[in-house]
Amino acid sequence: MRIAIGSDHAGYDLKQHLVTMLRNLDHTVLDIGTDGLESVDYPVFCAAVGRAVVRGEAERGIVLGGSGQGEQIAANKVDGVRAALCNDLYTARMCREHNDANVLSMGGRIVAPALADEIVVCFLQTPYQGGRHQRRVDQLGELGTFGDDGVAMDGYLESLAPGIVARSTPLPQGDPR
Repeated sequence: MRIAIGSDHAGYDLKQHLVTMLRNLDHTVLDIGTDGLESVDYPVFCAAVGRAVVRGEAERGIVLGGSGQGEQIAANKVDGVRAALCNDLYTARMCREHNDANVLSMGGRIVAPALADEIVVCFLQTPYQGGRHQRRVDQLGELGTFGDDGVAMDGYLESLAPGIVARSTPLPQGDPR
């Protein structure tokens, strides 16, 4: 499998470890950086990993930072990416089976290398179940198409769950509902 991987300085050591592990398992690795421990901003590396996956240059992506939180958020800004923060085996399996996640995010300050190896293997080997989950994955894709068009987003949400927009709209001041 072709895998794009990127990190900031906090995820660098774990990235280096995973690049070696993945190559030892005969995967092709596209190392997007960073290339050292000097402090860098993670969004650029995570977005580049996501772009590689969406463009088909890699089948899956891995983004790493201190906690993995920001890295997941940054990767998910790329239309078509479904990045999941997985610092344990259960979430790694579920993100693949139910969400067809295509980018894995982990925290290099949270996950030890041996566990990270297991998480990555689980993420890469777990197939997407499809079926009833496809409808939800399709909805995730659709939600990403609205950009700043709140009216269109509200219309879509209403088509899925009538009344949901009213439930999420603040009440006028003094309204006791």
